[in-house]
Amino acid sequence: MNTTSGDKIGKTWAQAEIEDSLDEELEMELDDTRITEAIGKAGQHKITPAVDRRTYFRELLRLQGELVKLQDWVEHTNYKLVVLFEGRDAAGKGGVIKRITQRLDPRICRVVALSAPTLREQTQWYFQRWVPHLPAGGEIVLFDRSWYNRAGVEQVMSFASNSEVDQFYRDVPEFERMLDRSGIKLIKYWFSITDLEQQLRFLMRIHDPIKQWKLSEMDLQSRVRWEQYTKVKEEMIERTNIPEAPWWIVEGNDKKQARLNCIHHLLEQVPYKDIEHEEVHLPERIFNPEYERKALPDKLYIPEVY
Repeated sequence: MNTTSGDKIGKTWAQAEIEDSLDEELEMELDDTRITEAIGKAGQHKITPAVDRRTYFRELLRLQGELVKLQDWVEHTNYKLVVLFEGRDAAGKGGVIKRITQRLDPRICRVVALSAPTLREQTQWYFQRWVPHLPAGGEIVLFDRSWYNRAGVEQVMSFASNSEVDQFYRDVPEFERMLDRSGIKLIKYWFSITDLEQQLRFLMRIHDPIKQWKLSEMDLQSRVRWEQYTKVKEEMIERTNIPEAPWWIVEGNDKKQARLNCIHHLLEQVPYKDIEHEEVHLPERIFNPEYERKALPDKLYIPEVY
């Protein structure tokens, strides 16, 4: 492999660190566009990006800086924040969650993505398995899908009876009002994409071995039952859009635009402020003239393949 040009030119340690930080986002962007030819003519559908790449990266880093300020304020004030991400399969929820958490402390901001309920959980109060994941003071919890499974996939796929769905609709507004009264800020996002856009993203996943794990039988059924999902989504938003926890719809056809708009809106929902921190000084290392670093056996080191 030719490693001339930029790779051979010396750079400062600081430059290398900055590039590494930016490369993390670039790697994810390249992953989004890695498989193109395999999806055939469907992938030739022309689009006009709403946000150019330079603007996207600049704004994303700025917004992520604000998210760090939000995190500091949440921790400092013992604020409790819950954000729900719902929407069509392949609508971009995971991409936004990745960008939100990318620069944050996982001990403060964590993602909850529960699997299908166990037999025991199926006999519990419906909301019970979500409650242990709610935040304590100074924490942010992002739910990658939530208790709204009952109004969506469980209803469409007949995993829940009509009486269970009706009970859910009676209970969920009061459950969310209880969260609000307990001091938890609840923000609910619905990611919306078109039929064609979902088709293209599913084709991308089908032909990309790295992304095939994202496709489940339920995802494939969501294509067949597109209109049913549309009907239950409209009912869900109408019946659960309460003042204490309104729904916010994110137009998701343009991934970059959706990420920036969602993060910007999220920041506007929380009254965070800059938190002053004591200036940090790196202490001097203590040198012991009698200390000698021991050489470890070569066999303990991993091979330097690259």
